[in-house]
Amino acid sequence: QVQLVESGGGLVQAGGSLRLSCAASGSFRSMNAMGWYRQAPGKQRELVAVIASSGSTNYADSAKGRFTISRDNGKNTVFLHMNSLKAEDTCVYYCHADVSTFASSHYYRYWGQGTQVTVSS
Repeated sequence: QVQLVESGGGLVQAGGSLRLSCAASGSFRSMNAMGWYRQAPGKQRELVAVIASSGSTNYADSAKGRFTISRDNGKNTVFLHMNSLKAEDTCVYYCHADVSTFASSHYYRYWGQGTQVTVSS
């Protein structure tokens, strides 16, 4: 079983910064992509940023130029550095990890519990 634990959310003023962290633990064979999604009340979950095990990244248009995703493969941790935050960035942020366990060579997506980010204008 794989667990993802997020931290770093909170309340920040518009224009401020936050860093989210997500650490994966448990027993697994390998880890592929890790990333962040977000979900506002009444809306669908949407991609924010994703990073492959190679380090290649992909960002939503809303995140480009303001957010940076990174990972520490040795610690199975993914980070999201968020700068120039706007009120519309207020959401619950979820991390994910695509993991292959010892029981199967397939990759399954595991999710964190979510962390609230609130940006006051």
